[in-house]
Amino acid sequence: MSNTMPIPKYHQVYLVLKERLVEGDVGAKLPSETALMKRFDVGRVTIRRALELLANEGLITRRAGRGTVSTVGQTSPIELSTTRRKQIRSGLLENLVTVSLGTRIQVIELSTIAAPMQVAQALQIESGTRVQKAIRVRHTTNGPLSHITTYIPAIWADQFDQNALSSEPILVLLEKVGLKIGRAEQHISARLADATIAPRLGVAVGSALLSVRRLVFDDQERPMQWLHGLYRPDRYDYELKLSRVGDVDARVWVSNEITARFD
Repeated sequence: MSNTMPIPKYHQVYLVLKERLVEGDVGAKLPSETALMKRFDVGRVTIRRALELLANEGLITRRAGRGTVSTVGQTSPIELSTTRRKQIRSGLLENLVTVSLGTRIQVIELSTIAAPMQVAQALQIESGTRVQKAIRVRHTTNGPLSHITTYIPAIWADQFDQNALSSEPILVLLEKVGLKIGRAEQHISARLADATIAPRLGVAVGSALLSVRRLVFDDQERPMQWLHGLYRPDRYDYELKLSRVGDVDARVWVSNEITARFD
């Protein structure tokens, strides 16, 4: 059986452009329709349908004389999710590091770039500050597990290279350069695998993935790592145990134990 799905061309273009917008790789103004047609090797109708989907989500605006402009910097996912993200206990961070030691890392990309606006906002640095961008695929014995993109201020990340990233968890490497892990804020949602991510994770285009955005702070409350991970739900299990607190009239559920398991 084929491992691809009949995803319309316009939707594939939409998925790729959406990822580029969210990651800050597109810039304030998108290329013209003609340029996008050449880039994706599709017709104008396909491009316009993809842009219409992006506009409906509020990710772009299209105005005569101005072209197609990104609005992600004005209403970035990081800003929108701030009140929804939950503080993660250090126990979970330790659990993630411990479990990751039993996996293998493939480094897809490693570069030093000027921080896109969304990344700069998350890391609380000036836009354009040098950051290390790493794209890695984590594998278990059963195959690819996750596709992870991380951004770390270059002042710290310059001290480890591709070989280090292939052999040790980033949080361990950051501790080796003198930083101490404090806490993390995490936002979990769902996303569809696009034409770039799908083959790297060994899934069909359009498959559902678990999307995790995590901002890690050191013990001085300085953001040290911003991460976007896409996980195969058949190989990643995220468990949250809850306990009741309070009296009968004001009883709420709070986190008691959080664990993550890879298969």
